Amino acid sequence: MIKTSDTMSSASSSYQITVCCFTKFHLSNMHADNSLLRLKAIQNALSPPLKDSAYPPWKKVLILPDDATVDVLFPNPPEAQSIQIAINRKVVCAYRILARSARLVVSGVGTPHEDKSDHIPQFPVLEILPASAVDPSGNQSISIEDAWGVLNALHTIYHTQEVIPIVVSSSLANGEEITKYLLESGLARKKHVLKGVSPDPELFLLRISFWQGAGTGGYHERGWLRGKTDLLARAPFPWIPSFTRTPLVIAAHPLRPSKPQPGELVYRKYLPMVHQFLEFHYMDIEEKDGPTKGRHLAAFHKWQNNPIVNKGWGEAGPLEKHIQYVKELHAKPSVLPLIMSWDGELMGYTELTYIKEDHVAPHVPYGVGDYDRGLHILVGEEKFRGNARSQGWMSGIMHYLFLADPRTDRIIGEPKESNPAVLKLSLDIGMNIESRFDFPYKRSVITRLSRDRFFKYDIPSHVQPL
Repeated sequence: MIKTSDTMSSASSSYQITVCCFTKFHLSNMHADNSLLRLKAIQNALSPPLKDSAYPPWKKVLILPDDATVDVLFPNPPEAQSIQIAINRKVVCAYRILARSARLVVSGVGTPHEDKSDHIPQFPVLEILPASAVDPSGNQSISIEDAWGVLNALHTIYHTQEVIPIVVSSSLANGEEITKYLLESGLARKKHVLKGVSPDPELFLLRISFWQGAGTGGYHERGWLRGKTDLLARAPFPWIPSFTRTPLVIAAHPLRPSKPQPGELVYRKYLPMVHQFLEFHYMDIEEKDGPTKGRHLAAFHKWQNNPIVNKGWGEAGPLEKHIQYVKELHAKPSVLPLIMSWDGELMGYTELTYIKEDHVAPHVPYGVGDYDRGLHILVGEEKFRGNARSQGWMSGIMHYLFLADPRTDRIIGEPKESNPAVLKLSLDIGMNIESRFDFPYKRSVITRLSRDRFFKYDIPSHVQPL
């Protein structure tokens, strides 16, 4: 269920999907011109230059989940020299755009269509260089965690590309280590070729893999998931049969894992469109000393007594009622109550459910899976409403749910059919409207988002189109 009174207005975008690999060793003048125009557009769209920079204007691209800043120096003109990437004000690598392009062809390899793949986009090849290529005192190698930060920057800058063709420069001292990391983690793949055919040197960085968290857990601590949730994503909780019987639900389902500690941070991601961190904490109603003491409950109580929120949720009442409400959710294995915030400022609340144990399950067309998830949402602070932020927290929730368990293939919503704002938001972040049905108390529609759709399209990057 999606319950919110937020208002949005934005046309949804369509994106092309690529599934393949063919290398073209020349770049047309038009293609080169488009690349330069795109770089100039990126420079204009990203953040203002660093005020204390001693170099030409640097642009802040993003901040990593561990608070490391990532800045990029775009030369002027772009073709004049290498593009530099700095993490925490230190240049960690550079890249240059080569005079050739490549496309990833998979299904056409070995068929008469292999050399006729013009329907598959081709993109300029980037050569990844060490910091020493632009500064003699710079490092000749790059750490694994910084390599992931560089990929985060590249997938932000080139977020509309399903793949980014690269070659790792021979001047990168640990080039073999980085190549192994990219291939073994699934962050990149080589060209698909028939047996006995030597592949081209390009690696293809995969947007679909990066946003699924490839190359994070077990490699470094810079990923979006935090605490217990991160551990469970690395080693998913085993399938153990269980059962729920309530006045509204009778269902067999897997046993659900234990929950995070009250107040624990579970997800953190910087959203370039609003230049702020989106954070999810497990709701804390305890009175122990700590950074969340009293804050979560006070905000929840205030929001539920807001007439706009109460219109959708119907949970207005005294503080004691809301304490009991959250305590019951804490004791319910199938529901995860989270407080949402922007840069630490509380802004909303969400309940993330397992659909199998939810009373909406009988209404979902074609049944529900063991790890299908659902959501209930409210935005409590007026200043945090609006299209950009709404798409940000909505796509963030979807991202979190898909990252938290690789077995989750679908996210199901059941908003009121009479709530056009929520329906539009659902469509804007890639959900489909599947059906309509009647609860005893409202008419709802079933909305659905598949893992495949979320990660194949440019949804999780949440970058203002350039």
